[in-house]
Amino acid sequence: MKAFLILEDGNVFEGISIGSQREVISEIVFNTSMTGYLEVLTDPSYAGQAVTMTYPLIGNYGVCYEDMESLKPWPDGFIVRELSRMPSNFRSENSIQNFLEKNDIPGIARIDTRALTKILREKGTMNGMITTDECYNLDEIIPKIKNYTTGKVVEKVTCSSKYTLEGQSEKGLIKKVALIDLGAKKNIARSLNARGCEVTVFPALTSADEIIQYNPDGIMLSNGPGDPKECTAIIAEIEKLYNTDIPIFAICLGHQLMALATGGDTHKMKYGHRGGNHPVKDLRTNKVYISSQNHGYVVDIDKIDSSVAEASFVNVNDGTIEGLTYTNKNIFTVQFHPEACPGPQDSAFLFDEFIKMMEVSR
Repeated sequence: MKAFLILEDGNVFEGISIGSQREVISEIVFNTSMTGYLEVLTDPSYAGQAVTMTYPLIGNYGVCYEDMESLKPWPDGFIVRELSRMPSNFRSENSIQNFLEKNDIPGIARIDTRALTKILREKGTMNGMITTDECYNLDEIIPKIKNYTTGKVVEKVTCSSKYTLEGQSEKGLIKKVALIDLGAKKNIARSLNARGCEVTVFPALTSADEIIQYNPDGIMLSNGPGDPKECTAIIAEIEKLYNTDIPIFAICLGHQLMALATGGDTHKMKYGHRGGNHPVKDLRTNKVYISSQNHGYVVDIDKIDSSVAEASFVNVNDGTIEGLTYTNKNIFTVQFHPEACPGPQDSAFLFDEFIKMMEVSR
């Protein structure tokens, strides 16, 4: 069946329908990862967006449910050049086509994703519609597409109630970590569990008082979707957590919210960073690490008070801020994903630094 991707600037791409055949309007973004499409589909940070995969063949190794980063996929739509309908992998349990259909996610294949990506890079991220209606009317559709906003999507993706994931330690010393779920990928908790942490996951709107009463050795602020400035209630609670002496490690959206909670500012990027091949420079050592990223907003380094925090990582490609260390506080934050699955795992050592911070603090 024919399908169409209609951008708010009037560009139209014709392809074939994959997954669900329902019509959807969403923010169109692109991801440059060569592998890990299932992890992309199940990353809650993509809520409110339709994802374009720049790698030309997607689905060739199928679906392995063990690799999912949350219980369900979150993107509004999926856009690919070519979809493999006959996966070949000993771990495969399903095809991407069936996975998309089962989870009611519409998509489009056999379009020029390279041309689409060039448009998004030159003009910036924009809204679009995926439809199978061949009788579409641009004059009626374009205003609807332009009016779309992702809204407050953190409330949509966070857990409904708190739960605990037990850790194991050879030394028998278990650290208690409160993970605030802003749209957390599973591998954040797994990375902490593997280092001997008991992780209790709290909904995003949990009060700071409840977190403090849990008496954690450390607090983790997770990744998540949407505009950080929409999270006003969460920012107010993070400010209270900042004013404690509890060690805090924040990733992605958590990094942005901590900056906003301490007087900083954020802005929307032209087309964001999404993929598994972004170089970041550690300003302490001058070493460069390849990182996994997924964000469309960034902290303004010019708005960070040097008495509050200092830059710890920068993006090698465009110089944007990728990490902050907070002055006279046991707090550090990064924009990229050190828990990245399927990878790269270059910056996983940051979890070890968090463990050491909790040990020293106690």
